[in-house]
Amino acid sequence: MANPAFDDLQGVERMVSAAPPAQYVVKIHSYSSLSMNSVDRYESGVFQAGGYKWKLVIYPNGNKSKNVKEHVSLYLSMAETSSLPSGWEVHALVRFFLRDQHKDNYLIIQEAMRKEWHFDSMNVECGFNQFIPLKTFNDARNGYLVDDTCVFGAEVFVTREKSTGQGENLSMIKDAISQKHVWWVFNFSQWNKEFYDSTVFIAGNQKWKIRLYPNGKGSGLGGFVSVYLVSADVDTLPPVTKVFASYSLRLMNQYLENAYTGKGNHWFSALNQESGWARFIPHANLRSLNPNYSVKDTYVVDAEVTVLGVASAAL
Repeated sequence: MANPAFDDLQGVERMVSAAPPAQYVVKIHSYSSLSMNSVDRYESGVFQAGGYKWKLVIYPNGNKSKNVKEHVSLYLSMAETSSLPSGWEVHALVRFFLRDQHKDNYLIIQEAMRKEWHFDSMNVECGFNQFIPLKTFNDARNGYLVDDTCVFGAEVFVTREKSTGQGENLSMIKDAISQKHVWWVFNFSQWNKEFYDSTVFIAGNQKWKIRLYPNGKGSGLGGFVSVYLVSADVDTLPPVTKVFASYSLRLMNQYLENAYTGKGNHWFSALNQESGWARFIPHANLRSLNPNYSVKDTYVVDAEVTVLGVASAAL
């Protein structure tokens, strides 16, 4: 979607989405105080994506080292690279987000033709020198800076990586096929253990199971049912192996074609075996749902899993 205010940002794709960035959001209050206090560069906290650590880097008045004026500069920077093996390289698709607070949606900007960005030890930071003109950004009518508050975000998708030292190989899977598994949860009201697992099922040549915490886990303890997808393979795989999967977990209506659904994606590994929702459904909601969800104290939970990539030890 074209925007005349961004015509000076060449070689990029622009679109608008109602969905917020899935990986990281930076909300800045009293944005003008950055300039007032001579904060020329702001680095966000570290977040993980694609098996690596990243930061958003914002120059409120432009990156002076690149002689940028009258613009906000925005970059993605790799963090904690000293722990990576020698000769490392990472190629990634990066999408930057800027929230329009009036329309409650996000402007998304990325390289044209979904061009990958290349990161290595000599180039740990990539982005846009002229992300948005200050005149456009500062005008509250545009919705980007409202009441001196703004929201930036990023999504990172690692597509290739390389190392000449000890490391790993990442194989992304084209035309990945999703697999479904249905779990009939009988006598739910009698479940009193911390958690219960479904039988193991196969998706993308990997073993999985659904894990259900009847009385919740973590932030959901005591008031929610927690539901997770668990890798049943990682205990037997080398420590460096990681499996990237997208998935959905659903509590099914047994008579109508609708469901209580959660969707996500995750890098599964020996140190990070499960992914899901501590607050999948409140106990109160579970009791008040249409009775078609529970028939004779039986619920139906299903999982749909698509393995999108596997990282393994480099040869």
